Amino acid sequence: QVQLVESGGGLVQAGGSLRLSCAASGSIFSINAMGWYRQTPGQQRELVALITNSGATNYADSVKGRFTISRDNAKNTVYLQMNSLKPEDTAVYYCSARRIVGIGAYDNVHWGQGTQVTVSS
Repeated sequence: QVQLVESGGGLVQAGGSLRLSCAASGSIFSINAMGWYRQTPGQQRELVALITNSGATNYADSVKGRFTISRDNAKNTVYLQMNSLKPEDTAVYYCSARRIVGIGAYDNVHWGQGTQVTVSS
């Protein structure tokens, strides 16, 4: 099992910044990618950003140029720096860890408890 502990959510005005953190522990040898997803009421959870063990990244089009995902391998921690926040970024943000086994294919998925990000206009 992989345990994920998130921190850093909160309330911010439009145009502001927040940084989310996610610390992984447990069977981290079983995963090769970590990332962030977000979900609003009535909507499906969507990918925000993903980073592999080798440092390759993938971003949702809606956050490119505003959000940056990074990782500290020594701390088994992934960060999401969110700049130029917009009200439509308001959501519960979930940290995820997984094993990518092929293009678009993954298993061994783990989720954090979620952290609320609210952007006021």
